[in-house]
Amino acid sequence: MAKIMYKRNGFTLIELLVVIAIIALLMAILMPALQRVKKQAMTAACKANMHEWALVFAMYTDDNNGLFMDGYGVGINGTWIGALRSYYQEPKIRLCPTAIKPMSEGARGTFAAWGVFGAGLPSDDPGWAGPKENGDYGSYGMNELAYNTPAGSSRSEDYWRTVNVKGATEIPLLFDCIWYDVYPLDTDHPPEYPGDVVKTGGGGEMKRVCINRHNGYINGLFMDWSVRKIGVKELWTLNWYRGFNMANVWTKAGNAQSADWPEWMRSFKDY
Repeated sequence: MAKIMYKRNGFTLIELLVVIAIIALLMAILMPALQRVKKQAMTAACKANMHEWALVFAMYTDDNNGLFMDGYGVGINGTWIGALRSYYQEPKIRLCPTAIKPMSEGARGTFAAWGVFGAGLPSDDPGWAGPKENGDYGSYGMNELAYNTPAGSSRSEDYWRTVNVKGATEIPLLFDCIWYDVYPLDTDHPPEYPGDVVKTGGGGEMKRVCINRHNGYINGLFMDWSVRKIGVKELWTLNWYRGFNMANVWTKAGNAQSADWPEWMRSFKDY
């Protein structure tokens, strides 16, 4: 009598468990690499946004004899958000891809977007000051000292006012930020921990921009319309306003040591 051969059509339990184990091992090996690729893609997209902002600011200053908008003191239309509104179509270019969830949805800290502003929305903590317009949101901020602030304003002599200045490659204009503008001082201290931010004016606002969004860096647009990454410690070496001491105590030139920085920043590059 002929033997009947049966063809097996699946895995045994042991074989299936081995396959699952191999897949899990491969995922464990590949996930860090995939995360790095994802972060690199977000950084590249953020820089692409900055290049778009370079065009927007260039068009605005070309239309205004090289001058920037009037600034914070004249309401929302004096800020970059309001003054530039007619120069671009897509509001999402105000968002760094790493920071898209707004405060109105409960986000806080390094990867929070400011806004969405609007009546009845928990768009920000009461301590956040400044003019707001319903519907606005973003995760970039402007150097407030670039504004063409009205004569007689506080420290008006420190403001750049115009794009036509020497050393524009070292003057930051727009960058990753947890609020829509920042007024840094060369005496500002770094954040004691990620998410340690200053909400109201009066000093310490470097904390708004000293955030680890891109592996120890932020992305920034400079007054010569160049875009590059900025080390979080490098922020203290940039020329934020007329008279800013770029050799302050938080720089190599000012004899800063790695141990002087808060623990979360010590491994980052010194400048």
